[in-house]
Amino acid sequence: MSAELFIKQAGPALSIQDLGRSGHIAQGVSRGGAMDRLALLEATALLSAVDPLAAIEMAGLGGTFNVSSATRFALTGAPMRAHIDGVEISWNGTHRLEEGQELRIGSARQGVYGYLTFAGQIDTPEILGSRAAHLNVGLGATLKPDDVIPLCADPDQNETLMCLPSDPRFQGGVLRVMNGPQTELFSIETRQSLCQTQFVRSNQANRQGIRLDHPTERFQSDLAAALASDFVLAGDIQLTGEGIPYVLMAECQTVGGYPRIGTIIPQDLPKLAQAPAGTRIQLQFLPENDVQVDRYSERRMLAKLRALVTPRIRDPKRIQNLLSYQLISGVTAGDDLERTE
Repeated sequence: MSAELFIKQAGPALSIQDLGRSGHIAQGVSRGGAMDRLALLEATALLSAVDPLAAIEMAGLGGTFNVSSATRFALTGAPMRAHIDGVEISWNGTHRLEEGQELRIGSARQGVYGYLTFAGQIDTPEILGSRAAHLNVGLGATLKPDDVIPLCADPDQNETLMCLPSDPRFQGGVLRVMNGPQTELFSIETRQSLCQTQFVRSNQANRQGIRLDHPTERFQSDLAAALASDFVLAGDIQLTGEGIPYVLMAECQTVGGYPRIGTIIPQDLPKLAQAPAGTRIQLQFLPENDVQVDRYSERRMLAKLRALVTPRIRDPKRIQNLLSYQLISGVTAGDDLERTE
């Protein structure tokens, strides 16, 4: 039986996101999708789904939700305060939401983007092969109070509830950079200076790009003055005419004219997406042909996450129907060995 998700309250930037749509750059549509793709892989592993499911992406603040039929769900990405009917529930794990119960997700305790993923998956129509809202090109929209989202039925409501160790990617740090087609336009000294500079994540950031600030350092190239516009991708580090780095993110444009000094490798982009304003960021160029670039794939990462998932141990004090469980099996009268039959 299918279900519906009722949104009672919504933070300012809730949207449906999956892994985005590939193959439409020629039409001016970049891949888009979740800002923290790792969070979708985590939910996939937790829910034992075959492929990554669409989720509700929550930027900084969640909302209040009900469902019309019981379903499991996963909470991943930036840890947020979450309660079911007033009882606090854990992050990076799966839970069961019954019809009539209220799931309330508050503000982020760390990071920026939290994700709410349902086991039966969101069943909105696909556009160009994806359910993801791509706000920059006008596909989809942010979610509002009183929106009703169709869900498919949970394939196994009684599946064991699971959890994953928390991944420490919410406090910035070092982002690894690989060379790109325009890296050689910048002098070795400029590249070294870029890596020695301690940036902070600017408050000028959205799903299209994130600016990296430093009060004095600027990075420019005399060879990039007559540069023609070229294809760009998420992770590319563009340097504006003022020499300020902008990192292109999920909803970036498809063509850009600013020179790109390099590209942040895919496995480090979630760390930048989850860095709140003011978080320290440092860039580090990888050697050419580094195996960290060649060997990474989201399929391998998903396999790794599946191996880390473990059953979630519930606190007996929070199990309201504890006495309905058969806690001891195989209880006998104690005279089994004495009886002959």
